[in-house]
Order: sequence, then structure tokens, then C-alpha cells
Amino acid sequence: MLRLDAELSKDIIMELKKPLGKLYPDFEDAIDEIKSSEFLISVGDATFNNLTKYELFPNIGIIDNLIQRKNHTHEIILADHILKAENPAGTITDDLWETIGKALELSNSGECYVIEVSGEEDLAVLPCILMADPNTTILYGQPNEGLVLLKVRDVKNKAQMLIDGFIKS
Repeated sequence: MLRLDAELSKDIIMELKKPLGKLYPDFEDAIDEIKSSEFLISVGDATFNNLTKYELFPNIGIIDNLIQRKNHTHEIILADHILKAENPAGTITDDLWETIGKALELSNSGECYVIEVSGEEDLAVLPCILMADPNTTILYGQPNEGLVLLKVRDVKNKAQMLIDGFIKS
């Protein structure tokens, strides 16, 4: 398991607060780029909700049933395939890594896979970047700012650098 420590990981935490890709204050402004994506991963409940509201379905959606730390239940998860992972806040567990890996393998069929995280999914962006194909598009919410859209090929090195700053336990 990898974890962030408030004292030892201050620099990493500051970097994680910055968007890793292009920030769209309005979800609608990103729709054309989202539609042109070869393979799409969404991280976060609000991002997943926005996609499905526009009938856009990611290959993989990662949710934790919370939006800005408040309980949120999806009226309908439009996926036949739901995987589960344990991941406490401030960590990236082996279970999360393995579940993302499994979803990446299975989702090549073109169907939508949802990973429902017990705990927190915020840091799932990093293993997604490190494991996904370079042409993958990843979407996640930047709290109170908008939607971040990134191409894996543009941030793989940065994601590895961030992961290297985590504490192994």
C-alpha cells in the first residue's frame, strides 16, 4: 500500500492539488474532446454523473459514492459490470491497483466497467495514468474549479514522480 503523510508528503500533496491536464470550468466545453477519445476513464462521482447525463459512457468509471465528501447515491449506474475495491483516504491500496488492472483488461471489450471504491477514489487517477495505454483520456473533477481532461502520454512521467513520493507501508 502507498500512502500520503501530511508532514512527509507536503510537496506531493501540493502538486496533487494542481490539475494534471487541461482544466475546463464548464463540463460542456470538453464534450467534443471527450467524444473524440479512443479510450476513456472517469474518476469521481460528479464526473461520472456528468458523462452519463450526456449519454457518454466511459470505458472505466471509478466512483466512491461521495461528492466533495458528502454521500451520493447514483440513481442508475449504467454499467452491467461493477467491480469493487477497498481504498482508504490518502492511500493507493494493492486492491485498487489490481482492480484497475482487471478493469483495463476487461474493458477492451468496449463495455463500461465501474469500479466502486469503499473509501476514497481521489488518488485512483495516478495508477490509471501509469497502467493505461498512452492514448487514453482520463477525466476527473478539480473541486470547485471544473473538469480536468488529460492524455496519459502527456503525464506518465509526472504521475510516476508523484507516486515515488508516496510512503510504502
